[in-house]
Amino acid sequence: MTMLAQVPSLVWVWALVAVLVIILLIILSVVGRFFKLWIQGYFARASISMIDLIGMSLRKVDPRVIVLSKVRAVQAGLNLTTSDMESHYLAGGNVPSVITALIAANKANIDLTWKTATAIDLAGRDILDAVQTSVNPKVIDCPNPATGKTTIDAVAKDGIQVKVKARVTVRANIDRLVGGATEETIIARVGEGIVTTIGSSESYKQVLESPDLISKKVLDKGLDAKTAFEILSIDIADVDVGENIGAKLQADQAEADKRRFQAEAEKRRAMAMAREQEMQALVRENRAKVVLAEAEIPLAIAESFRKGNLGIMDYYRMRNIQADTDMRESLGGGQPRTETPPRTP
Repeated sequence: MTMLAQVPSLVWVWALVAVLVIILLIILSVVGRFFKLWIQGYFARASISMIDLIGMSLRKVDPRVIVLSKVRAVQAGLNLTTSDMESHYLAGGNVPSVITALIAANKANIDLTWKTATAIDLAGRDILDAVQTSVNPKVIDCPNPATGKTTIDAVAKDGIQVKVKARVTVRANIDRLVGGATEETIIARVGEGIVTTIGSSESYKQVLESPDLISKKVLDKGLDAKTAFEILSIDIADVDVGENIGAKLQADQAEADKRRFQAEAEKRRAMAMAREQEMQALVRENRAKVVLAEAEIPLAIAESFRKGNLGIMDYYRMRNIQADTDMRESLGGGQPRTETPPRTP
Protein backbone atom coordinates (compact mmCIF):
# COMPACT_ATOMS: atom_id res chain seq x y z
CA MET A 1 0.00 0.00 0.00
CA THR A 2 2.84 2.37 0.75
CA MET A 3 4.45 1.82 -2.67
CA LEU A 4 1.14 2.36 -4.43
CA ALA A 5 0.62 5.63 -2.53
CA GLN A 6 4.05 6.95 -3.58
CA VAL A 7 3.46 6.36 -7.35
CA PRO A 8 1.03 9.32 -7.85
CA SER A 9 3.32 11.67 -5.94
CA LEU A 10 6.28 10.73 -8.20
CA VAL A 11 4.18 11.44 -11.28
CA TRP A 12 3.37 14.90 -10.04
CA VAL A 13 7.02 15.56 -9.27
CA TRP A 14 8.14 14.51 -12.74
CA ALA A 15 5.38 16.59 -14.32
CA LEU A 16 6.48 19.63 -12.34
CA VAL A 17 10.09 19.03 -13.37
CA ALA A 18 9.04 18.78 -17.01
CA VAL A 19 7.13 22.07 -16.78
CA LEU A 20 10.10 23.77 -15.17
CA VAL A 21 12.40 22.43 -17.85
CA ILE A 22 10.11 23.73 -20.58
CA ILE A 23 9.92 27.14 -18.94
CA LEU A 24 13.68 27.18 -18.58
CA LEU A 25 14.15 26.30 -22.23
CA ILE A 26 11.77 29.10 -23.25
CA ILE A 27 13.62 31.58 -21.09
CA LEU A 28 16.98 30.43 -22.47
CA SER A 29 15.70 30.72 -26.06
CA VAL A 30 14.39 34.24 -25.42
CA VAL A 31 17.55 35.26 -23.61
CA GLY A 32 19.68 33.70 -26.35
CA ARG A 33 17.77 35.63 -28.98
CA PHE A 34 18.48 38.99 -27.35
CA PHE A 35 21.75 38.12 -25.61
CA LYS A 36 23.97 39.45 -28.40
CA LEU A 37 22.08 42.76 -28.49
CA TRP A 38 22.19 43.02 -24.72
CA ILE A 39 25.96 42.43 -24.74
CA GLN A 40 26.43 45.14 -27.35
CA GLY A 41 24.38 47.62 -25.34
CA TYR A 42 26.04 46.65 -22.07
CA PHE A 43 29.60 47.17 -23.23
CA ALA A 44 28.61 50.39 -25.03
CA ARG A 45 27.01 51.68 -21.80
CA ALA A 46 23.69 52.05 -23.61
CA SER A 47 21.80 50.84 -20.52
CA ILE A 48 19.26 48.63 -22.30
CA SER A 49 18.07 45.79 -20.10
CA MET A 50 16.86 42.36 -21.19
CA ILE A 51 13.36 43.29 -20.06
CA ASP A 52 13.43 46.31 -22.37
CA LEU A 53 14.47 44.11 -25.29
CA ILE A 54 11.68 41.65 -24.61
CA GLY A 55 9.21 44.54 -24.28
CA MET A 56 10.32 45.92 -27.65
CA SER A 57 9.62 42.59 -29.28
CA LEU A 58 6.16 42.49 -27.72
CA ARG A 59 5.45 46.05 -28.91
CA LYS A 60 6.40 45.13 -32.51
CA VAL A 61 9.55 47.23 -32.36
CA ASP A 62 12.74 45.95 -33.99
CA PRO A 63 15.18 45.69 -31.05
CA ARG A 64 18.18 45.61 -33.35
CA VAL A 65 17.34 49.04 -34.80
CA ILE A 66 16.84 50.58 -31.36
CA VAL A 67 19.96 49.02 -29.81
CA LEU A 68 22.28 49.98 -32.65
CA SER A 69 20.83 53.50 -32.76
CA LYS A 70 21.19 53.87 -28.99
CA VAL A 71 24.80 52.64 -29.14
CA ARG A 72 25.63 55.18 -31.86
CA ALA A 73 23.95 57.99 -29.90
CA VAL A 74 25.79 57.13 -26.69
CA GLN A 75 29.14 56.89 -28.47
CA ALA A 76 28.51 60.30 -30.05
CA GLY A 77 27.68 61.86 -26.69
CA LEU A 78 23.95 62.33 -27.31
CA ASN A 79 21.60 62.03 -24.36
CA LEU A 80 18.64 60.13 -25.80
CA THR A 81 16.26 57.71 -24.12
CA THR A 82 15.13 54.36 -25.43
CA SER A 83 11.47 55.32 -25.09
CA ASP A 84 11.96 58.32 -27.40
CA MET A 85 13.44 56.08 -30.08
CA GLU A 86 10.66 53.52 -29.68
CA SER A 87 8.00 56.24 -29.95
CA HIS A 88 9.52 57.57 -33.16
CA TYR A 89 9.83 54.05 -34.57
CA LEU A 90 6.18 53.28 -33.80
CA ALA A 91 5.17 56.59 -35.39
CA GLY A 92 6.70 55.41 -38.67
CA GLY A 93 9.92 57.41 -38.49
CA ASN A 94 13.39 56.48 -39.63
CA VAL A 95 15.32 56.22 -36.36
CA PRO A 96 18.80 55.49 -37.87
CA SER A 97 18.49 58.47 -40.23
CA VAL A 98 17.50 60.78 -37.38
CA ILE A 99 20.41 59.56 -35.23
CA THR A 100 22.85 60.09 -38.10
CA ALA A 101 21.50 63.62 -38.65
CA LEU A 102 21.79 64.46 -34.94
CA ILE A 103 25.38 63.20 -34.85
CA ALA A 104 26.28 65.25 -37.94
CA ALA A 105 24.59 68.35 -36.52
CA ASN A 106 26.38 67.90 -33.19
CA LYS A 107 29.76 67.65 -34.89
CA ALA A 108 29.00 70.74 -37.00
CA ASN A 109 27.77 72.75 -33.95
CA ILE A 110 24.27 73.04 -35.40
CA ASP A 111 21.49 73.45 -32.86
CA LEU A 112 19.22 70.50 -33.71
CA THR A 113 17.04 68.92 -31.04
CA TRP A 114 15.48 65.47 -31.05
CA LYS A 115 11.98 66.97 -31.26
CA THR A 116 12.85 69.08 -34.29
CA ALA A 117 14.66 66.23 -36.03
CA THR A 118 11.80 63.78 -35.56
CA ALA A 119 9.25 66.37 -36.68
CA ILE A 120 11.22 66.94 -39.88
CA ASP A 121 11.53 63.20 -40.46
CA LEU A 122 7.82 62.56 -39.90
CA ALA A 123 6.98 65.47 -42.23
CA GLY A 124 8.54 63.51 -45.08
CA ARG A 125 11.71 65.57 -45.39
CA ASP A 126 15.13 63.97 -45.54
CA ILE A 127 16.61 65.18 -42.27
CA LEU A 128 20.08 63.89 -43.10
CA ASP A 129 20.08 65.71 -46.44
CA ALA A 130 18.90 68.87 -44.67
CA VAL A 131 21.79 68.73 -42.20
CA GLN A 132 24.27 68.04 -44.98
CA THR A 133 22.88 70.97 -46.99
CA SER A 134 23.16 73.16 -43.93
CA VAL A 135 26.83 72.19 -43.52
CA ASN A 136 27.68 72.03 -47.22
CA PRO A 137 25.64 74.60 -49.21
CA LYS A 138 23.81 73.39 -52.29
CA VAL A 139 23.86 74.92 -55.78
CA ILE A 140 20.54 75.10 -57.65
CA ASP A 141 20.36 75.76 -61.38
CA CYS A 142 17.84 78.39 -62.43
CA PRO A 143 15.90 77.46 -64.45
CA ASN A 144 15.74 73.80 -63.57
CA PRO A 145 17.12 71.75 -66.52
CA ALA A 146 14.54 69.06 -65.77
CA THR A 147 11.80 71.37 -67.07
CA GLY A 148 13.39 71.47 -70.52
CA LYS A 149 14.30 75.17 -70.36
CA THR A 150 17.94 76.22 -70.32
CA THR A 151 17.60 80.01 -69.90
CA ILE A 152 15.33 82.61 -68.37
CA ASP A 153 14.11 84.91 -71.15
CA ALA A 154 13.19 88.54 -70.48
CA VAL A 155 12.82 91.70 -72.58
CA ALA A 156 14.41 95.06 -71.75
CA LYS A 157 12.64 98.36 -72.38
CA ASP A 158 14.32 98.76 -75.78
CA GLY A 159 12.60 95.57 -76.96
CA ILE A 160 15.72 93.34 -77.08
CA GLN A 161 15.40 89.88 -75.54
CA VAL A 162 18.00 88.80 -72.97
CA LYS A 163 18.59 85.16 -72.04
CA VAL A 164 20.04 84.50 -68.58
CA LYS A 165 21.21 81.38 -66.79
CA ALA A 166 21.72 81.67 -63.03
CA ARG A 167 22.99 79.50 -60.19
CA VAL A 168 21.64 79.91 -56.68
CA THR A 169 23.67 78.80 -53.69
CA VAL A 170 21.42 77.90 -50.77
CA ARG A 171 21.83 76.51 -47.28
CA ALA A 172 19.13 74.58 -45.45
CA ASN A 173 17.38 76.45 -42.66
CA ILE A 174 16.60 73.85 -40.00
CA ASP A 175 14.12 76.07 -38.17
CA ARG A 176 11.98 76.59 -41.29
CA LEU A 177 12.37 73.11 -42.72
CA VAL A 178 8.92 72.06 -41.47
CA GLY A 179 6.33 74.06 -43.39
CA GLY A 180 8.90 75.93 -45.47
CA ALA A 181 8.77 76.14 -49.26
CA THR A 182 10.93 73.82 -51.34
CA GLU A 183 13.53 74.33 -54.08
CA GLU A 184 10.84 74.89 -56.72
CA THR A 185 9.73 78.04 -54.91
CA ILE A 186 13.30 79.34 -54.79
CA ILE A 187 13.70 78.74 -58.54
CA ALA A 188 10.38 80.42 -59.32
CA ARG A 189 11.15 83.47 -57.17
CA VAL A 190 14.64 83.90 -58.57
CA GLY A 191 13.29 83.60 -62.11
CA GLU A 192 10.63 86.20 -61.37
CA GLY A 193 13.25 88.55 -59.91
CA ILE A 194 15.50 88.18 -62.96
CA VAL A 195 12.63 88.89 -65.36
CA THR A 196 11.59 91.96 -63.34
CA THR A 197 15.14 93.32 -63.20
CA ILE A 198 15.76 92.91 -66.93
CA GLY A 199 12.34 94.34 -67.75
CA SER A 200 13.12 97.50 -65.76
CA SER A 201 16.45 98.04 -67.56
CA GLU A 202 16.46 100.81 -70.16
CA SER A 203 18.59 98.81 -72.59
CA TYR A 204 19.91 95.30 -73.00
CA LYS A 205 23.41 96.82 -73.02
CA GLN A 206 23.09 97.64 -69.33
CA VAL A 207 22.43 93.98 -68.57
CA LEU A 208 25.40 92.84 -70.66
CA GLU A 209 27.71 95.43 -69.11
CA SER A 210 26.77 94.75 -65.48
CA PRO A 211 25.15 91.33 -64.97
CA ASP A 212 25.96 91.57 -61.27
CA LEU A 213 23.21 94.19 -60.98
CA ILE A 214 20.72 91.38 -61.49
CA SER A 215 22.19 89.44 -58.56
CA LYS A 216 22.17 92.46 -56.26
CA LYS A 217 18.60 93.48 -57.03
CA VAL A 218 17.30 89.93 -56.74
CA LEU A 219 19.08 89.36 -53.42
CA ASP A 220 17.64 92.59 -52.02
CA LYS A 221 14.11 91.26 -52.56
CA GLY A 222 14.45 88.66 -49.75
CA LEU A 223 13.37 85.74 -51.90
CA ASP A 224 14.14 83.14 -49.22
CA ALA A 225 11.35 84.32 -46.92
CA LYS A 226 9.18 81.46 -45.62
CA THR A 227 11.28 78.86 -47.41
CA ALA A 228 13.31 75.97 -46.07
CA PHE A 229 16.51 77.53 -47.39
CA GLU A 230 18.69 80.57 -46.94
CA ILE A 231 20.01 82.10 -50.15
CA LEU A 232 23.73 82.74 -49.85
CA SER A 233 24.41 84.04 -53.37
CA ILE A 234 22.93 84.33 -56.84
CA ASP A 235 25.50 84.07 -59.62
CA ILE A 236 24.77 84.85 -63.27
CA ALA A 237 26.43 82.03 -65.18
CA ASP A 238 25.58 83.13 -68.72
CA VAL A 239 23.98 86.10 -70.51
CA ASP A 240 23.02 86.04 -74.19
CA VAL A 241 21.15 88.39 -76.51
CA GLY A 242 18.03 86.97 -78.09
CA GLU A 243 15.60 88.29 -80.67
CA ASN A 244 14.43 91.85 -81.21
CA ILE A 245 11.04 91.26 -79.68
CA GLY A 246 10.06 94.94 -79.93
CA ALA A 247 10.63 95.09 -83.68
CA LYS A 248 8.87 91.77 -84.15
CA LEU A 249 5.87 92.99 -82.20
CA GLN A 250 5.78 96.22 -84.21
CA ALA A 251 5.94 94.24 -87.46
CA ASP A 252 3.15 91.99 -86.28
CA GLN A 253 1.11 95.04 -85.27
CA ALA A 254 1.72 96.67 -88.66
CA GLU A 255 0.64 93.49 -90.42
CA ALA A 256 -2.47 93.33 -88.27
CA ASP A 257 -3.25 97.00 -89.04
CA LYS A 258 -2.72 96.33 -92.76
CA ARG A 259 -5.16 93.45 -92.71
CA ARG A 260 -7.65 95.53 -90.77
CA PHE A 261 -7.43 98.42 -93.23
CA GLN A 262 -7.71 96.02 -96.16
CA ALA A 263 -10.81 94.52 -94.60
CA GLU A 264 -12.30 97.98 -94.10
CA ALA A 265 -11.47 98.97 -97.72
CA GLU A 266 -13.00 95.77 -99.01
CA LYS A 267 -16.08 96.52 -96.93
CA ARG A 268 -16.37 100.02 -98.42
CA ARG A 269 -15.82 98.62 -101.92
CA ALA A 270 -18.57 96.06 -101.41
CA MET A 271 -20.88 98.79 -100.11
CA ALA A 272 -20.07 100.98 -103.14
CA MET A 273 -20.75 98.13 -105.55
CA ALA A 274 -24.02 97.42 -103.82
CA ARG A 275 -24.93 101.12 -104.01
CA GLU A 276 -24.06 101.15 -107.73
CA GLN A 277 -26.31 98.19 -108.36
CA GLU A 278 -29.07 99.90 -106.44
CA MET A 279 -28.69 103.08 -108.53
CA GLN A 280 -28.69 101.11 -111.80
CA ALA A 281 -31.87 99.40 -110.73
CA LEU A 282 -33.35 102.78 -109.85
CA VAL A 283 -32.38 104.17 -113.28
CA ARG A 284 -34.02 101.23 -115.00
CA GLU A 285 -37.10 101.76 -112.90
CA ASN A 286 -37.24 105.46 -113.80
CA ARG A 287 -36.68 104.67 -117.50
CA ALA A 288 -39.57 102.26 -117.36
CA LYS A 289 -41.69 105.01 -115.86
CA VAL A 290 -40.62 107.38 -118.70
CA VAL A 291 -41.50 104.77 -121.33
CA LEU A 292 -44.88 104.31 -119.74
CA ALA A 293 -45.40 108.06 -119.67
CA GLU A 294 -44.31 108.45 -123.35
CA ALA A 295 -46.68 105.65 -124.31
CA GLU A 296 -49.54 107.82 -123.13
CA ILE A 297 -48.55 110.75 -125.43
CA PRO A 298 -50.02 109.30 -128.67
CA LEU A 299 -53.19 108.52 -126.82
CA ALA A 300 -53.36 112.08 -125.56
CA ILE A 301 -52.74 113.47 -129.10
CA ALA A 302 -55.46 111.27 -130.55
CA GLU A 303 -57.81 112.39 -127.82
CA SER A 304 -56.98 116.03 -128.61
CA PHE A 305 -57.78 115.46 -132.32
CA ARG A 306 -61.11 113.95 -131.46
CA LYS A 307 -62.02 116.80 -129.17
CA GLY A 308 -60.78 119.43 -131.53
CA ASN A 309 -58.13 120.77 -129.18
CA LEU A 310 -55.31 120.07 -131.68
CA GLY A 311 -55.33 120.97 -135.34
CA ILE A 312 -53.54 119.38 -138.24
CA MET A 313 -51.15 122.31 -138.59
CA ASP A 314 -50.29 122.14 -134.95
CA TYR A 315 -49.51 118.45 -135.35
CA TYR A 316 -47.20 118.99 -138.35
CA ARG A 317 -45.50 121.88 -136.58
CA MET A 318 -44.83 119.55 -133.60
CA ARG A 319 -43.49 116.89 -136.00
CA ASN A 320 -41.10 119.39 -137.55
CA ILE A 321 -39.88 120.46 -134.14
CA GLN A 322 -39.28 116.80 -133.15
CA ALA A 323 -37.43 116.11 -136.40
CA ASP A 324 -35.28 119.19 -135.93
CA THR A 325 -34.54 118.09 -132.32
CA ASP A 326 -33.56 114.57 -133.44
CA MET A 327 -31.20 116.01 -136.07
CA ARG A 328 -29.53 118.28 -133.53
CA GLU A 329 -29.05 115.37 -131.10
CA SER A 330 -27.64 113.22 -133.90
CA LEU A 331 -25.16 115.92 -134.92
CA GLY A 332 -24.23 116.45 -131.26
CA GLY A 333 -23.37 112.77 -130.78
CA GLY A 334 -26.47 111.91 -128.83
CA GLN A 335 -29.00 109.25 -129.59
CA PRO A 336 -32.01 110.43 -131.64
CA ARG A 337 -35.46 109.86 -130.36
CA THR A 338 -36.90 106.61 -131.51
CA GLU A 339 -40.40 107.37 -130.44
CA THR A 340 -42.53 109.03 -133.10
CA PRO A 341 -46.07 110.12 -132.63
CA PRO A 342 -48.55 108.12 -134.61
CA ARG A 343 -49.72 109.46 -137.91
CA THR A 344 -53.18 110.85 -138.02
CA PRO A 345 -55.64 108.92 -140.06
